[in-house]
Amino acid sequence: MTAASAYTPDSRYAWIRLFVSLLLAVVGGIGLWLAVVVLPTIQAEFGVDRAGASFPYTATFLGFAAGGFVMGKMADKFGITVPVTIAGAALGIGFFLAAWSTSYWQFVVVQAVFIGFLGSAATFGPLVADASQWFLKRRGIAIAIVASGNYIAGTIWPPFMQAAIQTYGWRWTYMAIGVLCVVVMTPLAQFLRKRPHFHDTASPASRMAGQKGLLPSHRFLFPALVLAGLSCCVAMSMPQVHIVAYCADLGYGPARGAEMLSIMLGFGVLSRLVSGLVADKVGGLPTLIAGSAMQMLALIAYIPFDGLASLYVVSAIFGLSQGGIVPSYALIIRDHFPAREAGSRISTVLTATVFGMALGGWMSGEIYDWTGSYTMAFLNGVAWNVLNLSIALWILYVRRPHGPPLRPAMA
Repeated sequence: MTAASAYTPDSRYAWIRLFVSLLLAVVGGIGLWLAVVVLPTIQAEFGVDRAGASFPYTATFLGFAAGGFVMGKMADKFGITVPVTIAGAALGIGFFLAAWSTSYWQFVVVQAVFIGFLGSAATFGPLVADASQWFLKRRGIAIAIVASGNYIAGTIWPPFMQAAIQTYGWRWTYMAIGVLCVVVMTPLAQFLRKRPHFHDTASPASRMAGQKGLLPSHRFLFPALVLAGLSCCVAMSMPQVHIVAYCADLGYGPARGAEMLSIMLGFGVLSRLVSGLVADKVGGLPTLIAGSAMQMLALIAYIPFDGLASLYVVSAIFGLSQGGIVPSYALIIRDHFPAREAGSRISTVLTATVFGMALGGWMSGEIYDWTGSYTMAFLNGVAWNVLNLSIALWILYVRRPHGPPLRPAMA
């Protein structure tokens, strides 16, 4: 492969590289879900209550959020291979340290630092940003594919991990996964050593939509996107975090809620892929607006339609609406900011979405404790969704309808 072909947007090499990035995201995403699967075992192992057993997942999530920004900055400076290589080693070390933990707090710290911050964090935002550098015409679907990695991880890994825990115990399972991460991620990371040298431009869809040429208020664009990422995921977290408990309260049982959660994630993957194709036609901002509006309607529908069949349908609609929202931020950033800043800016906004999930899950629980039902929690989600949609419409309003001719953004 010649150097020229290697650095051509939308090339065969770019698609192969995209497939490698997806594999890294799926393997690296193990760290986000293993703490959920092992939760009952940890409760018995360390003699903590259910809240204590849930905290390692929260700690992993917070480490994942903070690490996304740090790893994104590192990717901008040194290339994606460096943070992904660190991630593979950190996950290997982290899973072994967790398996050898002799105290509860030692286990929590390992989950937060090695598995969340240094490990899984590099396999979401930074990989999404890197994929955006290698595509022009198909940037939307490329970003959507990589961003689906953590959803796919949450779909395929838990059954295997649960079976392994039952057969071999959680400590041996942790060590086996640590070996898997090192063996798979280290060589795959080396395949991503090449860095793009072409002069990047906005995607054809963005060129048609006129998303360049913002008015002077464009200086508020990035903070607005951070707030938008936070608010959409506060809203998104309400069904994702509490649907199991909601179904139990309605008398349908937690198993039904787990099925609905699975439906959400499955349709979320489909939504991300379809939204990526749509974004390649119309641009990231219209895709964000459409997804946000659909998510708001689905959240409202949860309140009156609380029959079992209705909840399955609404959960499927919710999954179809929310999957494409988060990748849209990466497209908007790539359309408005230099390529050399992609890693840090995209990772920052995606970090805000992770914090939004954590904040929204906790907030909905607090509202439930105050009111004794989930009605106000759903309405709280709708309010945050209105904020997200308002920000997206503001960006649509402040841009010039017919911006100046686009010039290449220096990589």
